[in-house]
Amino acid sequence: MSLRPELIAQLRDIGLFGGLGDQVLQALADTLELIELQPGAVAFREGDNGREMFVLLAGEMEVLKRSKRDVEARVAILGPSDWFGEMSILDVMPRSATVRAIAPSRLLRVTAHDLDALYRRDLRSYTLLVLNIAREMSRRLRVADSLLAELVANMLDEYARPRRPGI
Repeated sequence: MSLRPELIAQLRDIGLFGGLGDQVLQALADTLELIELQPGAVAFREGDNGREMFVLLAGEMEVLKRSKRDVEARVAILGPSDWFGEMSILDVMPRSATVRAIAPSRLLRVTAHDLDALYRRDLRSYTLLVLNIAREMSRRLRVADSLLAELVANMLDEYARPRRPGI
């Protein structure tokens, strides 16, 4: 399945594929599966096994995480050019969250097999792609660290605030 030139241009603008040449993008586009999801459709559920990630080409997805008290909370909203599910390829652990479409969405599915084929065919491009994943994971960790620091600071501030008796 050869994808239209405008889709190749779209892939060129997605950070995951940053630095990859047009021939590599075309080869990936020819082999990666396109998936359409309607609102409410689940890409995967927390706890599922999986060896694939997804690139959001169009639409909107929500990332849901279940707490220890079994409360499901939305932790992120993803839009075009975002990708998700890469942790399952890297650490071979069950999915850490549920990802569900909240608008009609179009995704590219990237499997561990696809990455292995890229590794065997073009080590430089494989390395760039893995570095792009690592950069995004680092960015997400920095954001999570900032949110955690704010939460802890707010809790400490609330705890330190003087209380009136009976309140």
